[in-house]
Amino acid sequence: MKILHTADWHIGKKLHKHDLSPDFDLFIIWLCNCIQENKVELLLISGDVFDLANPSSEARKQYYRALLKLRNLDCKIILTGGNHDSPAMLDAPGEILKELDMHVIGSLRKNLEDCIIPVKGKSGKIELVVAALPYLRDADLRSAGEGNTYEDRLEVIRMGIQNTFLGAAEICKTKFPDIPALAMGHLYAAGVETSESERDIQIGNQAAFHASQFGDFFNYIALGHIHKPQKVNAPVPTYYSGSPIPLSFSERKDEKRVLILDTEKAWIPESIPIPVFRKLLKISGTLSELNSKLLVLESNEALNSLIELEMIETQFDANKIYELDKLNELFDQPGFEIVKSKATFLNQTKGASELYANSQQLEDLKPRDVFLELIAKQEYNEEMKNDILSAFDELLEEVHATESSKQI
Repeated sequence: MKILHTADWHIGKKLHKHDLSPDFDLFIIWLCNCIQENKVELLLISGDVFDLANPSSEARKQYYRALLKLRNLDCKIILTGGNHDSPAMLDAPGEILKELDMHVIGSLRKNLEDCIIPVKGKSGKIELVVAALPYLRDADLRSAGEGNTYEDRLEVIRMGIQNTFLGAAEICKTKFPDIPALAMGHLYAAGVETSESERDIQIGNQAAFHASQFGDFFNYIALGHIHKPQKVNAPVPTYYSGSPIPLSFSERKDEKRVLILDTEKAWIPESIPIPVFRKLLKISGTLSELNSKLLVLESNEALNSLIELEMIETQFDANKIYELDKLNELFDQPGFEIVKSKATFLNQTKGASELYANSQQLEDLKPRDVFLELIAKQEYNEEMKNDILSAFDELLEEVHATESSKQI
């Protein structure tokens, strides 16, 4: 059986207020062709289908249009929820989609067996079993009273993830003996490379799950959450497919891909590169250098290239800030758009609040980073800081969970 692994679609994503829906449409057209050319029978989508827990009506339409295009290829689909997704929203049409050979697991089921999906081949026999595990929320893994210290609570979360995967493995082993098994997951595995666009999960990623804890039962583990495609050092083949399109300027150099498995040959996937539909360009230099670099740009992509400008000058000069704003306002080169600009002055002394104000925009900051700056200024001992940070992380997880439960 041929299987295609992808993840982190983030439908509805805006990059500095710039809509990326055309990028996703082009990806789906390419994906349909890829599935046909490679005769893929099973498509796995490992979480973060949407960028927001309460996506816009346009994002939802784009999601269903994509599913219908894929369904027309006679390809089975298994889709799991990620930390950005609303479990209730994904699960709502589940019974209808199941009739179309699409299995959607937005939330961890009370009965873990309901996350285990047998997949039949063309012969009508079960050829594969998939443990479709979505993003595991704090509430899925521990009760509020467990763990006395911050590290205790992190360890409870790590053990909760491990027990979920081992429990799924045991069900596969018992109910489907001698049938190859594959697991899906959406989490942060220790040691992987991240980008700016990933939201902190499982208490600020400090509960990073060690890949050895997956166990050695599954033939392959299809992961989502990390946008940079990469292999995880684990007892069995374990991979992040990465996001199909760049979602932040930190991903501009990533080689986006999908992964294809041929179970008749091996469980090591083949990497299939995704075409570049638009470029993300980060251009730095003095004001004079920025003007020169912008003049020599050449476009050859399907969509407009997006530009992040950083003016770097030695001495502070308010006139140069004005000139940078003017450069943004007057820039009009076909095939290119400036979506962000900032000014950095090397010899300017800055306090913490000034540093944020001048070198970062509000949309760039993460709540945890701001909170860390705040408590760094207080005279707390290390134990007190850890307790305060633990309380903040739990509140942040609650906020994320509340966002995920909202429906229109």
